[in-house]
Amino acid sequence: MRILYKISFLILFVLGAAVTQAQQSSIAPSTDTIKIIQIIGARSLRQITINDSTILETLAGNAIVKQGQTLLKGDSIVLNRRLGTAEVFGNVHINDADTVITDAQYLKYIGNEQVAYLKKKVKFTDGRAQLFTDDLVYNLKTGIATYAGGGKVINDKTVLTSKDAVYYSDTKDIFFQNEVHLTDPKYNMIADSLRYNTAFKNAYFISPTHIVSKDGTIDTKSGSYNLETGEAVFLEKTVFRDSGRLIVGNKIAFEEKTGIVQIEGNGKFIDSSNNVIVLGNQILIDKKNSTFLATRKPVMILYQKNDSTYISADTLFSGRRISTKGNVIKNDTLRNIDSLQIHHAANDSVRYFIGFHHVRIFNDSLQAVSDSLHYSTEDSTFKLFQHPIAWNDSTQIIGDTMYLYTQHQKAKQLAVFNNTMVVNKTKQGFYNQMAGRTLNAYFKEGNIDYIRTKGTPAESIFYPQDNDSAYIGMDRSKGDAIDILFNKNELYKIKFINDVTGTLYPINQIPADQKYLKQFKWENDRRPKNKMEIFE
Repeated sequence: MRILYKISFLILFVLGAAVTQAQQSSIAPSTDTIKIIQIIGARSLRQITINDSTILETLAGNAIVKQGQTLLKGDSIVLNRRLGTAEVFGNVHINDADTVITDAQYLKYIGNEQVAYLKKKVKFTDGRAQLFTDDLVYNLKTGIATYAGGGKVINDKTVLTSKDAVYYSDTKDIFFQNEVHLTDPKYNMIADSLRYNTAFKNAYFISPTHIVSKDGTIDTKSGSYNLETGEAVFLEKTVFRDSGRLIVGNKIAFEEKTGIVQIEGNGKFIDSSNNVIVLGNQILIDKKNSTFLATRKPVMILYQKNDSTYISADTLFSGRRISTKGNVIKNDTLRNIDSLQIHHAANDSVRYFIGFHHVRIFNDSLQAVSDSLHYSTEDSTFKLFQHPIAWNDSTQIIGDTMYLYTQHQKAKQLAVFNNTMVVNKTKQGFYNQMAGRTLNAYFKEGNIDYIRTKGTPAESIFYPQDNDSAYIGMDRSKGDAIDILFNKNELYKIKFINDVTGTLYPINQIPADQKYLKQFKWENDRRPKNKMEIFE
């Protein structure tokens, strides 16, 4: 009996020790950072002893294990408790605290480091986007997933592919590298590197990126684009191209809904359909209404073949003319009034350009300044307002308002209204002058050929020459109208029409107070000397 009692006590002691040890192995101490992999279930369970230090546990048939809040599932699982690893084969499924779900055909899980190595048909999803690859490393502790050798991410209707990528679950950012390709119903992007946020559907450009859409192409190096809202900001030098326009700038903001483009710093806008280039440090473009507003030292260039006209102002604006052809009067019986229905003409290509304050114009044949400007492609006419001044070679023309008619960027006719005056400076430093109420100048091959002025009366000061080109004196005369004729850019003949009166002073007897007409002022210092001055 004593022997049986001792044996029974020994058995109970051993069983109690085993139970205590089993409980301790399934529950990690609160101070232990290494979490134990627990077996949840399987159809069959076997224990295999490899050697004295290695014992494997194999689970087959709907095998499930757990570490913390992470569930590992598969057709079969092999556990190595000494190394804290699990290998999962077939229909692998990881549920990481219900926030990240991963599927694959093979998994090696390092429990001590909480790192999962997945292979073959890997599918990784964070509830917003799905990642597909054949080789993925997922650190459950940091929430960082990495693939190499090719992969794809699908976020709603956006698909991104690349050779390599790193995913950050806390920020929902994915860094794509090597042969990055983003496709979307609206855009097609190609880059070497790209950052994409699955939560906000933002694409961040961190390397040279080429973007193609139905509206044109974009080449940029830095910036961001929200594929959901259509808002974009491009940094560094970015280039937009479409069938008829080119846009360049250091910083460009674009809003797809409104069609507004804002350029900051070294902006350039080329409208090839109208042969117009606009430069400025700030340019606002309304693509839907086909308008632009340029400020901060803007310059507009009207180019055609080998001749260009350069225009600067404090502000430059351009719009498209809206035609109201086909208007119909319709009776509104509800309000007992007649209403006007406006039918806009389609594809109206007539554009107008406006310059505000400190307008300067340079062309090889003619230069001008004024306070404001209006130009239309319909008739190629420049309208200059508020003390405009025009120069052609050695001739200066002023007035209250000027209409300059051009053809192929060459001056054809100049009409000047109110307080007009022509000053022609000779090589010897004399000033031929003519003043009146209105003036019309006609050009041949870009140079003044003939001028007529009318007034009440028109006045002139002219230095005639003899047959040997020697100056014989100064003629000061008045008349209803005066004609001036030029030859090789030099004034050589003057005609007076109706009620002519005047005095011819010998060259050495010209009174000092008679040398200039009342409003005479030679303003050559305001004249743009070359096209580079327009950019100053």
